[in-house]
Amino acid sequence: MKAPSFRYVLPQTLDEALSALHEIEGARILAGGQSMLAMLNMRFAFPEVLVDIGRIGELAHITDRGQSIEIGTATRQRDVEFSELIAQRLPLLREAIAHVGHRQTRNRGTVGGSLCQLDPSAEIPTVAMAMDATLTVASVRGRREVRMADFPAGYMTPSMEPDEMLVAVHIQPWGSGHGHAFEEYARRHGDFAIVSAAVLISLDAQGVVDRVSVTLGGVSSMPVRVSAAEQLLLGSRAQAADLAAAAACCKAVEATSDSHVKSWYRQHLAQVLCARALARALARVER
Repeated sequence: MKAPSFRYVLPQTLDEALSALHEIEGARILAGGQSMLAMLNMRFAFPEVLVDIGRIGELAHITDRGQSIEIGTATRQRDVEFSELIAQRLPLLREAIAHVGHRQTRNRGTVGGSLCQLDPSAEIPTVAMAMDATLTVASVRGRREVRMADFPAGYMTPSMEPDEMLVAVHIQPWGSGHGHAFEEYARRHGDFAIVSAAVLISLDAQGVVDRVSVTLGGVSSMPVRVSAAEQLLLGSRAQAADLAAAAACCKAVEATSDSHVKSWYRQHLAQVLCARALARALARVER
């Protein structure tokens, strides 16, 4: 199918883009287009105006801010994939980005586009949830910060006003020596994940877990932090029984059924993938 008719706007600056969103009713952002163009062609979306932010250089960057890494909303996923800064400071994101589509889609797809699309099976929102990312949203009225935990308003719906735009995501790196792992099950590599698991873990000098993050993607309408698993592991020595009990908490997460798989199968995968991710993350901890 072909896309419906729409008006195309190509701003050169962020202020021009924000003004267009504010002044033109029904305007939608076009970033990498890997989701939007498919939705247009399949007639799932009917925007009257598309505001293309691809020429706004200030929105495409990966910057070390000291306490956090700032990634511009229009930063290509391929740039994240091959960034030495990301590999060193945010290794979980580097590992997860390799599961995003294929090389061709990562050449065009953007970090902000994936976050705003909020597909429950997408890897970037899952990592953002796992790492307690903070998102900067802008409009002609100014900027505001939104915690990733508060960003999803519902299924594939970010908590932004129609004239607001995501401009950056800030992620605080974990301390040196922490372990990380990202596991995903899909029918084929590059397909949408049926279930994914993102794990971060660190131990104190006595080998006791002092910080942990366990997040599932694909099981529900948005990424899910499994706080029960985190609480169980905190203060433990992460023995085999501890890891198994934490993985069992993932099986208890409420899961959705769809035309592809049933909820019980997602719950089973959640337990299996969490167990694998915990084991790999623990193996990577510098003791």
